[in-house]
Amino acid sequence: MGVRSQGTSPAPATAKPAGRLLYVDNIRIFLTILVILHHLMVIYAGSGGWIYLEGREDRFTRLIGSWFCGSNQAYFMGLFLLVSAYFVPGSYDRKGPGKFLVDRLVRLGIPLAFYSWVLRPLLIYLGLRDELGVSFWAWYTHGYFRDYGLIGGGPLWFIETLLIFSALYVVWRLVVRPAAPAPAAESRFPRSRTIALFALLLGLASFLVRLQFPVNSRFAPLNLQLANLPQYIALFILGLLAYRRRWLSTLSDATGKLWLGIGLLLIALNGPVQLLMGAAAPTAPAPAGEVLMSLVAAEWEAFVCVGMCIGLVYFFRRHLDRQGPLARELSRTAYTAYLIHEPVVTFAALFAAGVMIYPLLKFLLAGLVLVPVCFALSSLIRRIPYADRVL
Repeated sequence: MGVRSQGTSPAPATAKPAGRLLYVDNIRIFLTILVILHHLMVIYAGSGGWIYLEGREDRFTRLIGSWFCGSNQAYFMGLFLLVSAYFVPGSYDRKGPGKFLVDRLVRLGIPLAFYSWVLRPLLIYLGLRDELGVSFWAWYTHGYFRDYGLIGGGPLWFIETLLIFSALYVVWRLVVRPAAPAPAAESRFPRSRTIALFALLLGLASFLVRLQFPVNSRFAPLNLQLANLPQYIALFILGLLAYRRRWLSTLSDATGKLWLGIGLLLIALNGPVQLLMGAAAPTAPAPAGEVLMSLVAAEWEAFVCVGMCIGLVYFFRRHLDRQGPLARELSRTAYTAYLIHEPVVTFAALFAAGVMIYPLLKFLLAGLVLVPVCFALSSLIRRIPYADRVL
């Protein structure tokens, strides 16, 4: 039997946002697994950027890969930011600005710096050593930062973004709102028409940004994903508001089911839409003839994001608000699994490069093996003395 957290009714009057929310922990586990599978699909379907691509996909593989990765990209990192932001105000209230910022620098800054400046350069160099033809130190000092940015490369852009947003929150609390806020008070979850208007505006903001900064463009020195910033900023702010207004507990089953259905329906339609329109989003600044397609793609993404964020919070709170021993261990190791999954899946894919089977079958087999491997290695890493203080 698993342990069930308190306050799992549609709108519990005594829910305490600062407490341990097991369903939120389970959402983090789910999102971490989805990130690992997403990048494995990139390797085998060539539907995004990665250190190593298998490059053997056929048309059907490309379609499935684009559908899977495009659907994930629409919401999963935004939801990651929302649930991360949900605990920021309470942590700040308990610790104060100094201790809160130090804690963020330890938990986010140390892994970010070590990965960006030590582990990732070694990983890339091992893969390019024969092609580069120079020593590691010569390439590291003259080529790595020029070609791969100063910090936040690979999946660690998310850790960098969360650290930046947390620091900006500290500035906002100190400068704009220095007085201590009132205790969290439960308020009604927004109505569906308000949610729809938010999604519409979010899609419009993303569309306007992408006219200048296309999908997959980044601010190279910091590896920030510019095309997705409207979503990431909006979802982080919503996480802060959700804590103060206790929206996670006041979300009704009816609203959750409605928006989960909207999100899943739009995801199901993603494949046919790509076939009809050629792509879900432009990869270059849109000329006049592609502006409408770009707008539709941005609105699709925004409604998927809003639908899945609301729907998954409802689903996990209603059905997965408990943890047994395995789930508790996965929850403790999910952050580390996220941090290490790039080298794990890349080296495993390189090791299995000579195995000639259908790419989608290879993806499934790799996922069944590598998801448990990432979490198992994370559990071992956290047993290193003092590692659990950072990880």
